[in-house]
Amino acid sequence: VQLQASGGGLVQPGGSLRLSCAASGIIFSTNVMGWYRQAPGKQRELVATIGTGRNTNYAESVKGRFTIFRDNAKNMVYLQMNSLKPEDTAVYYCKARPPWGQVYWGQGTQVTVSS
Repeated sequence: VQLQASGGGLVQPGGSLRLSCAASGIIFSTNVMGWYRQAPGKQRELVATIGTGRNTNYAESVKGRFTIFRDNAKNMVYLQMNSLKPEDTAVYYCKARPPWGQVYWGQGTQVTVSS
């Protein structure tokens, strides 16, 4: 199983980034996919999840700014991040949760929001 996250980088406040996560080794369509983040000195926290029925859930801090979506044909999940703030700076991780068994994590991609 491999979850390959990409798309991070340095962006100015108010800017946008799109994160991508490519999954392999899982039956992608049966997994709840999610994005989490961890800032320095803080615990990892949920950013957004998308279920198998494409139902979504967001942290209050990102509602209205971030959008999670998935492409089951490509085994991809994305996180569109708009109106970025310095407090969004973190390492962002992709997570796959199958209907049973263990969950899987990607390696993380760094997002830095700074002027």
